[in-house]
Amino acid sequence: MSDTAPAITHPDVDLMFLLSWSNHALSSEMAANLADLGISPRAHCVLYKARHGELTQTQIAESIGLDKTTMVVLTDRLEKDGLAERTPSPSDRRVKILTLTDKGRRLVRRSQEIVDRTHRDVLDSLPAELRAPFVEALTLLVGGRLSTFTTSEQPPRRRSARL
Repeated sequence: MSDTAPAITHPDVDLMFLLSWSNHALSSEMAANLADLGISPRAHCVLYKARHGELTQTQIAESIGLDKTTMVVLTDRLEKDGLAERTPSPSDRRVKILTLTDKGRRLVRRSQEIVDRTHRDVLDSLPAELRAPFVEALTLLVGGRLSTFTTSEQPPRRRSARL
């Protein structure tokens, strides 16, 4: 696969291509930017969602689109690295709340600065008058028409990311 998007030379817009390319490019940039901290974008998302210590593993996984198995493997890694710990829920001891350690809180503060900077850099590459409408349009799509996954006999393969 080429590292540069091909020029779009026809009036037909391929929305799937545009969203897929932009997702892959942003994911790659984010992974590179977070690499010095030793975490992946996915690990950052989990730590960021867990920072208040109120959500269960399942709630975090659902909020960021992770399947249960991936969430367990990632949580195991975060615990092993001393960034988070599973604590029993005060209301239901069968479920676990993901709680950040001091080390995890320090790391997520640093990683969030990198994430914010990366988002800002990407949006700053657009003309100023398009930034807010672009984000608003994507938010509307993800919160509306593209909020759920359609099941099919041959679902699209999701690229696995480094945990």
